[in-house]
Amino acid sequence: MIQSIQKIIKIGSSGGVTIPAKDLKRQNIAIGDEVEVIVRPVHSPNSDDQKVIATARGILNDYKQDFDNLSQR
Repeated sequence: MIQSIQKIIKIGSSGGVTIPAKDLKRQNIAIGDEVEVIVRPVHSPNSDDQKVIATARGILNDYKQDFDNLSQR
C-alpha cells in the first residue's frame, strides 16, 4: 500500500497526481497496471483538533507499556 499526500497537478483539462518511482518499484506496480485510488481532501487541523491530538499522544505516551502488553494478548 502506498499512502502519501500529493498535490493535484493539471493534465490537460483534468487533474492528476504522480506516484514516485521508488513507490511503484517497491509495490511492483508498472505503468499500465490498474490500481485502486481513494481520494480524501487534506485539511489543516484547527485548534480543537490539535488539542485532541496532543491529549491522545499524551495518553499513548503515558500508557505505552500497557498498550504494548494489550496488543500482545
